[in-house]
Amino acid sequence: MILSDRTILEEIGAKHLSILPLHPDDIQPASVDVHLHNTFIRVRAGVYIDVNTAPVPITETLEVSVYTLLPNQFVLASTLEFIELPNNIMARVEGCSSLMRLGLFSMSGYVDPGWKGRLTLELKNFSSVPIVLQHGMKIGQLSFQYLTSDAKRPYGTSGLGSHYQGQPEATRNLA
Repeated sequence: MILSDRTILEEIGAKHLSILPLHPDDIQPASVDVHLHNTFIRVRAGVYIDVNTAPVPITETLEVSVYTLLPNQFVLASTLEFIELPNNIMARVEGCSSLMRLGLFSMSGYVDPGWKGRLTLELKNFSSVPIVLQHGMKIGQLSFQYLTSDAKRPYGTSGLGSHYQGQPEATRNLA
C-alpha cells in the first residue's frame, strides 16, 4: 500500500519518518519531492573499468552549485534531504517526469527500511544536448510503502554489510 499525503504527514508528525529539510510544498498526493545536493561523482577522463580486477581510483568528487551533464554522461549525485526510514516503511526513488522528457534519467530505486542518510542518485543524460543541474532543484520524488511487519533485519543491522548507512553525500560503489 502506497502512503498518501495524509499518512506521510502523520508518520512525520509522529517522528517515525524523517525528511530534512522538508518544505510543505514538497508533499505531493502520494510522494515527497526531493532536491539535488551540490556533490557529484564522475568517472575521471582517460580511465577504464575492469570489474575483474581490484578497484582503482577512477572517480573524482566535485562540490559545485551548478553542474553541466554532457550528452551520454553518467554521474552520481545525492538528495539535499537527509532521510530516515523506520523499520516498517520502505521507499522508492522516482525521477521527475518533466526532467525525463528532456533526457535526464535517474536510475535510483529502492530504499530499505531502517535507511538513514542522503540518497545517492544515478543520473544519466540520454539527450543530445547538455543539461544544466543546479543545487536545490527538484530532482525526483519518494513514494513510501508499509511493510506487512517490521523488518527483522533493517538496513544498518550488523552483518548486513550496509555500506551506505548515514552517508552525508553521494557515495561511489563500496561493495
